[in-house]
Amino acid sequence: MALGKLQKVLISDSLDPCCREILQAGGLRVQEKPGLSKEELLREIRDCDGLIVRSATKVTADVLAAAERLQVVGRAGTGVDNVDVEAATRKGVLVMNTPTGNSLSAAELTCGMILCLARQIPQAAASMKEGKWDRKKYMGMELNGKTLAVLGLGRIGREVATRMQAFGMKTIGYDPIITPEASATFGVEQLPLEQIWPRCDFITVHTPLLPSTTGTGQAPARGGFRGSRCSPPLLTALPPSAGLLNDSTFAKCRRGVQVVNCARGGIVDEGALLRALRSGQCGGAALDVFTQEPPKDRDLVNHPNVICCPHLGASTREAQSRCGKEIAMQIVDMATGKGLAGLVNGQALSKAFAPQTKPWIALARALGTVLRSVGKQAQGSVQVCTLGTPLREAGTYLTPAVAAGMLAGGAQKEVTLVNALLLAQEAGLKVTTTHGDVAPEPDGSTGLLQVALQGTPHRATGTVQGSTPVLREINGATFKQPAPLAGPVLIYRVKASEPSTLPVLTGLLGKVGVQLQFYHSSGMVAGEQWSVVGLSAPLSDLGELKPRVTEVFQLHL
Repeated sequence: MALGKLQKVLISDSLDPCCREILQAGGLRVQEKPGLSKEELLREIRDCDGLIVRSATKVTADVLAAAERLQVVGRAGTGVDNVDVEAATRKGVLVMNTPTGNSLSAAELTCGMILCLARQIPQAAASMKEGKWDRKKYMGMELNGKTLAVLGLGRIGREVATRMQAFGMKTIGYDPIITPEASATFGVEQLPLEQIWPRCDFITVHTPLLPSTTGTGQAPARGGFRGSRCSPPLLTALPPSAGLLNDSTFAKCRRGVQVVNCARGGIVDEGALLRALRSGQCGGAALDVFTQEPPKDRDLVNHPNVICCPHLGASTREAQSRCGKEIAMQIVDMATGKGLAGLVNGQALSKAFAPQTKPWIALARALGTVLRSVGKQAQGSVQVCTLGTPLREAGTYLTPAVAAGMLAGGAQKEVTLVNALLLAQEAGLKVTTTHGDVAPEPDGSTGLLQVALQGTPHRATGTVQGSTPVLREINGATFKQPAPLAGPVLIYRVKASEPSTLPVLTGLLGKVGVQLQFYHSSGMVAGEQWSVVGLSAPLSDLGELKPRVTEVFQLHL
């Protein structure tokens, strides 16, 4: 759906009271109903514009389908694997998260797990409670001088690394996006995975949860990864159905390696971990997360060298308050038009609120609509070209806007910047983008946008004058004065040999009480001329005009 006015927000999981208070202070009506069954959620969501969840609520395709007015799902936390992001995107619903809210709490828990593994603190405490005094049994190790491998060097990974360096640990790691130079600034030496396995005494994982990272090949149903911003290239080097740590990788590690997973269940293959623990290849494991939560198979939980918690990474008062506050502020900013932050999908919309980008987005959508009308198709390959240094980064949001214009009025309903590229792909429309730093004058300082239907002569070029999108060229015909692309617009093509169409058009407008707002004509190309006419209202019938023109179409931009 198109972004409209946010009025009512449902909070379906337990959140800090500050979340509700900030939403209400921002002028939103709030319903706070944690613990809803799926049937109850389907009923409650129907008239809500926003939904805020933690990890308990499952925002499935069924829930999204029932949400007739829903515009945004806010996840108070990092991971969104409890939200069907693809279904939300297809419907045009934004998904937001709070990627920094849990970071410190998750990092501190990870550090605590490493300390507990090194000194067997939980096992010793449990022994004391049983009335025992086993000083010799719980012989530990110092962390000083040991090597910690951090897999995923985003927010949480780097916080863990810097804290464990204070204990004298050497930190090595891997991340496909963070450069070795960048990771060196926070003390992590980056190495290929094959060099990491035999060098480390401890391994901690902070990667996203994807089917290719889980030991089962399928993402667990619960929760969202609480880890770094590490991206899929880290995982593509692995077998498609193997976890990041599996039988093969355990075999390459030092005997007695210690493993920590406070990211997501399944990133470590639980079966392989249990086998490594039983054989002694893995000396101990600390787990806050499991493939199935709560775990039904207790063999791993009950192993004497395993420390485990019931998914507590974000369970601090500070993290919960921070996440509730951040997601509420993001929703209020969206509602008041101040901006969009924490977007998981629809990143193009993050620029849509900026005053300087709004007219360019309108231009891109309008040019897409013009191209569809002159090309008489919404399939094939569309080339989007941005020209001029002001538009160097604009392709990310102008490309989906062009796709939305191409698809507008077609079989797809409610095409937005959120779902345009997905729906375009499904409709057989491929949209690619190029950029050139130099735009021809007189648009060198503002920029120029060109769209073309490849394999055809159809193309359109426009720019922005002030805050008005304007058409400069269509199918090679350049307008003497750029034509505004706003409101009801009539575009037609005539042969030079034909009598002027303008008197017929003005007569037609007079009959139906529609005013002519502007009139712009192009130069001649191959004996033909294009005209763009602004109208005060759309014409209901073009029958009187069609015999006098080669081509005519009407748009509401």
